[in-house]
Amino acid sequence: MIPLPLARIAEITSGALSGMADPRAVVRGPVVIDSRAVEPGSLFVAFRGARVDGHDYAAQAVRAGAVAVLAGRPVEAPAVIVPDTTAALAELATAQAASLPDATVIGVTGSAGKTTTKDLLARLTARIGPTIAPAGNHNNEIGHPLTVLKAGLDTRYLVLELSARHIGNIADLARIAPPTIGVVLNVGTAHIGEFGGKEAIAKAKGELVEALPRTGVAVLNADDPLVHAMATRTDARVTLFGRGEHAAIRAEDVVADERGRASFTLRTPSGAAPVRLRLYGAHAVDNALAAAAAGYELGLPVAAIAEELSAAEPRSRWRMEVTDRPDGVTIVNDAYNANPDSMRAAFETLAVLGRDRRRFAVIAALRELGEDSEALNTEVGRLAGAGGLTGLIVAGPDAGPVLQGAHAGAEQAQRGGPPGTPLPRIVHVPDAQAAAAELGPWLRPGDVVLVKGPRAMGLERTAELLLGGAGR
Repeated sequence: MIPLPLARIAEITSGALSGMADPRAVVRGPVVIDSRAVEPGSLFVAFRGARVDGHDYAAQAVRAGAVAVLAGRPVEAPAVIVPDTTAALAELATAQAASLPDATVIGVTGSAGKTTTKDLLARLTARIGPTIAPAGNHNNEIGHPLTVLKAGLDTRYLVLELSARHIGNIADLARIAPPTIGVVLNVGTAHIGEFGGKEAIAKAKGELVEALPRTGVAVLNADDPLVHAMATRTDARVTLFGRGEHAAIRAEDVVADERGRASFTLRTPSGAAPVRLRLYGAHAVDNALAAAAAGYELGLPVAAIAEELSAAEPRSRWRMEVTDRPDGVTIVNDAYNANPDSMRAAFETLAVLGRDRRRFAVIAALRELGEDSEALNTEVGRLAGAGGLTGLIVAGPDAGPVLQGAHAGAEQAQRGGPPGTPLPRIVHVPDAQAAAAELGPWLRPGDVVLVKGPRAMGLERTAELLLGGAGR
């Protein structure tokens, strides 16, 4: 971050110095919310969570090197006391962003693919200047300002991921670091229970393009009608990406290898170049095109864009991590999170990666689907049951609709398949650990396993246990 004395931090956040805080002491960063991440010169922000109160770790943070604590109540350490630490964090990040006149801010949003697109785009911008991007998916009212506060005077690109659970969330985040380029990937069913419908989700995602200046660029998915329609909601110039000829940045001649990794020709107004992705799944093409479109708007040559996209490996954990055990079993860990759209994409990838192999899946009931929860979870189960699996494990609570759909899908696939088509083995278990214990003995060399579910289920633990069981 740009170094600031405590007096200036107190001024920005309308806070009061407390606990013998020296107003001349300078915070040089990083700004952290975990006392274990404190470094000399840090500012520790204390949040009161459901299980842990950061204020209880204030003294520990200062002993570890923090200059002070940004706190909501007095603590036994030098502090800046503010009425609301979340609001104060946003105010501090807003002031820092305004002090970066040479930085171009690029915002990425969408129902699925934000983190992968952000990672790809950050790789492209790093080729032309110092870049700050969030680790993982720090994309909410806490993670977003923390990412902005990582920027320094040498930063030239801020690649930010913006998420929403309610109307107005993205607009609030965009005010912290106003974007020049806004990328909207898709409008799906993630958090549909919070919003009440896809039209409301589109309204929320479109807040990003509404935040763009007239001199900015809206990078929109031409293949998603709800995203394409956002062109009418901005005064910025619009660039379309997609797979059809009407998209300025598009993929032509898309093919996938036996592992589900796509190759295509990247076509732009100034030429074309071949791309061979190392990322898994057909949906990675759309993410790559979005990153390519933003990179193109920044002046990167198409050959350089194609080169970087072709070299990119997955950067964020538990997103289509494909690992081959020594005994030949392949584990696909896509357990970071799930919604109906990403679940379908994952099973499509499994079908390609697992062609001519026995396929298994570990899934869980999806969350935050509102009144559509039962129907959408039944459809997820039907998708899995009809997917040609040898075995399916459904982990965790509220699994009834998923199991019902899985059995129905499996029976339908059996009726429509060749004589003797077997039904998959379908089992319900209580948690991620039980899923690994149940599935482990089923596996033999050459099998492939998809692990995917909502973040709250922690199914990455299933994948980790299965990988730890290699060779047994």
